[in-house]
Amino acid sequence: MEKEKSALIAAGTVANTHGVRGEIKILPRGIEAEALLGAKTLTVGGTAYAVTASRVHKGCLLAKLKDVDDMDAALALKNKPVTVRRGDIRLPEGEYLDEELVGLTARNAASGEVLGKVDEVLTYPAHKIYAVRGGADEYLVPAVPAFIAGVDLKNGTVDIHVWEGMGSHED
Repeated sequence: MEKEKSALIAAGTVANTHGVRGEIKILPRGIEAEALLGAKTLTVGGTAYAVTASRVHKGCLLAKLKDVDDMDAALALKNKPVTVRRGDIRLPEGEYLDEELVGLTARNAASGEVLGKVDEVLTYPAHKIYAVRGGADEYLVPAVPAFIAGVDLKNGTVDIHVWEGMGSHED
């Protein structure tokens, strides 16, 4: 279940140009802009580009791509999806990409009962929420240690501390 290091991961969208020298502004999705700083290659709209410089600005990644030398060339990339090789991303221990979490089997940490699958990762200002669906109930689980007992990408599971009333149909 674990993603290969060469697998492409959705990283966001080119939101606009930045300046007149061909720099692009990438609005990250499912990943923090800081995690993209180590990427040597970004694939924009299906074409791979070497990254010659990058920095984070107001939650977005500003990137200078090889052979994108002016505003017109950068503008041609606007609104195109951006992907990155999984091996180019370095995350702190215990942090995962949204794309890696979707599809994991969610289990009750205490009983081992299968609750469903992580169907979606919702992003809110305070923290992320894992939407677990496909079981007897639906769960919206805050992605914080009080609720998440552990994530095992290799075995495709996430263990959740289930609290009374968490399920959508519980009183």
